Amino acid sequence: MRKLQANWAVGTIGILIVLVVPVIFFWPRTAQKSQDPWDYVPVHTTPTSHANIVQGTFETGSDVTRACYECHPDAADQVMHTTHFTWESKPFTVAGRDVPVTIGKANQLNNFCISAQGNQKKCNSCHAGYNWQEGQPYDYTNQDNVDCLVCHADTNLYAKGDYGAPAPGVDLLAAARSVAAPNRENCGACHFNGGGGDNVKHGDLDQGLNFPPADLDVHMGANDFVCTDCHTTSNHAIKGRLVADNYVIDPDEQVACTDCHASSPHTDERLNAHLQTVACQTCHVPAVALDEPTKVSWDWSTAGQDLPEDHYTYLKIKGTFVYEKNVMPQYLWYNGNLSYRYILGDQIDPNVVTVLDQPAGDIKDPTAKIFPFKLHTASQPYDKVYNYLLAPITGGDGGYWTTFDWNSAFELAVPVTGLEYSGQYGFAQTAMYWPSTHMVQPAANALQCNDCHGANGRLDWKTLGYAGDPILWGGRFQKK
Repeated sequence: MRKLQANWAVGTIGILIVLVVPVIFFWPRTAQKSQDPWDYVPVHTTPTSHANIVQGTFETGSDVTRACYECHPDAADQVMHTTHFTWESKPFTVAGRDVPVTIGKANQLNNFCISAQGNQKKCNSCHAGYNWQEGQPYDYTNQDNVDCLVCHADTNLYAKGDYGAPAPGVDLLAAARSVAAPNRENCGACHFNGGGGDNVKHGDLDQGLNFPPADLDVHMGANDFVCTDCHTTSNHAIKGRLVADNYVIDPDEQVACTDCHASSPHTDERLNAHLQTVACQTCHVPAVALDEPTKVSWDWSTAGQDLPEDHYTYLKIKGTFVYEKNVMPQYLWYNGNLSYRYILGDQIDPNVVTVLDQPAGDIKDPTAKIFPFKLHTASQPYDKVYNYLLAPITGGDGGYWTTFDWNSAFELAVPVTGLEYSGQYGFAQTAMYWPSTHMVQPAANALQCNDCHGANGRLDWKTLGYAGDPILWGGRFQKK
């Protein structure tokens, strides 16, 4: 009997092994994320030389575009659906608005050059399109308007001029034959010069990043990254969104350090403990404007005067500026979205500072982290009767830069912006926040404990919502 039981037990075990082992072996398992960030960096391939492919005579930029989509038939249409072409976000439902709104350079204000609307002559030299006309609606549906060269041509051979057209003297055939994958100089031609000059707007993007040393940006310097290594691209849609031009950002469309790096990358667990509440950039971007100064203040109210001019202090057409180097960021809770974005026509209180793009998040938000921002303040025009910010026409015929007459500049803008002008204007204080995500420093240059903690720490703990410096709570960094 015992022998029969033993044989039955062995047989049962054998059957289980035959049945269970294959199930365990082939059972779907969650892929383990590699701890090596290089496993997530795109592989660079050698671009196909177009030197002997592109033929013909090109009179206009659109001639080049038509030649491009003979071999790349879907490319222009893909570009036309990206914000590089539309300059406008998808529609958002916003509290207090009866209809969804969109946000972007095409239709909203900032506190630098104020508005691209009606100022196509200069603003659209950084648009990925051709054939803009003064005061005329733009045809966003015409694929011949797509500028392929601005992202793909050698920047030594191609540049854009007024109204988005190729700059005078550009050899379009030579430029077309030079095309390749975008590099830092392609992206930087516009993004480094946002706001009207090198590093003016962002503070963490300047021409030094074309060929940077490691201590300016560890990714682009030490490791020779190009922009699309982080801002990965699919069908010409480039990953990464800016808070100034969006309200709610899909996390799948945003760039994150954890796209490549492990969520707990440090060997010191005390550092990893911070990552629940502190963004990587807070420690690894301790300052901006490391190479070139950045604009931190712009006063439009002083424009039009015949004062001594200097790029960094005063220009008659723009007013008074303040530039700074090695700028310490402002620190706010940020969950990747905005709690408010000023929309054309919103009323303001001219007696207080209007924040045009308030980052969303607070200490109670489990998705928010302490994040570094460059703060830019301005004094810009508003309507004293309607109490909303005004967008003057600055460039082009009759613009402020020609007449130095604010009233006529505001009147010219009425049919463009759709906002009435009462005839009475003043200047109101505004602020904008620009996320600091570039100029990432080597580990040796990252913030240390006493940079944030202690009597001379850079963080305002009470403003962030803490009772005080969290280090006084026995080293616990969790939100309270």
